[in-house]
Amino acid sequence: MDEFSFINSIKPSTYRQSSMIKGIGDDAAVIRESAEDIVTAVDVFVENVHFSRETMNPFHIGYRALAANLSDMAAMGATPTYYLVGAVVPKNWSSGELHEIFKGMRHLADKYAVDLIGGDTVSGSELTFSITVFGKVRKDKARYRSAARPGDIVFVTGTLGDSQAGFHILTNNQQSESNSYFIKKHRMPTPQIEFANALGGINRLSLNDISDGLANEAREIAEASKVTINLLDEAIPTSSNLNQFSLSLQHQWKYFGGEDFELMGTVAEGEWARVEETAEKTNTLITKVGNVTLNEHDKHGEVYLFQGVKKQVLKKEGYTHLK
Repeated sequence: MDEFSFINSIKPSTYRQSSMIKGIGDDAAVIRESAEDIVTAVDVFVENVHFSRETMNPFHIGYRALAANLSDMAAMGATPTYYLVGAVVPKNWSSGELHEIFKGMRHLADKYAVDLIGGDTVSGSELTFSITVFGKVRKDKARYRSAARPGDIVFVTGTLGDSQAGFHILTNNQQSESNSYFIKKHRMPTPQIEFANALGGINRLSLNDISDGLANEAREIAEASKVTINLLDEAIPTSSNLNQFSLSLQHQWKYFGGEDFELMGTVAEGEWARVEETAEKTNTLITKVGNVTLNEHDKHGEVYLFQGVKKQVLKKEGYTHLK
């Protein structure tokens, strides 16, 4: 199948967003927005760096790639609306496999009414996807990492370490019925869009999606807000079955594993009850895991981990490209 036939085969027959003027079929898409702020993000996914056939089938590759982008929208408090896909396609991937990848994207896009509006395909040596997602948020309601203040409560959604546990299970051939939960969490994570959108009534809130590990995300908020974030080890939520693994692996996965695509946030103590109400309405697990204090020693921000009476700096040691 040539490039144009492939593009035509994945072209949507209809668009669900009312702001769409022109979709796939011209040199560019045309969107008309006026009442809200536009939010956009891009991620690149490379075979044998972000995914492999060893742990993912084509459907899951597509699903997980788009989930990563939608999680960025959740972290900004935005509603995703459109996405573009650029693909570098090697000869050892069939058109059937490519269709399965786009089917995985479409499966998630359908859940949130997100429209595919264009992209590009070229030939190359390794399968690579660049996904650009667009979203919208009420004017001046985008959520920034710089919004944390001393006295805030620190919270996370879901349980942490699940995705890396799933990856470990798949790469060590430990698949079993009891481990299917972790495998699904690795292959098909759920971006916390509904929960983040439902927090729109709260004036000040910082959010960050947990893609590179809790330690990384906490450090990013601390540095952007120039505050100290204190995390309580015993409060970090994990799945009950995670205790089948060694304590060192559990520690590594929940702080540095990443790819859970849950949310970490900070909110004023007086607004915490509203966050809890929102979590209940959206059926979202949330946990208070720490607090924000004045940053007295480092103008760039600090993160401390408390394990009983022991206090230590939580370093930024999650996955980093080009390191």
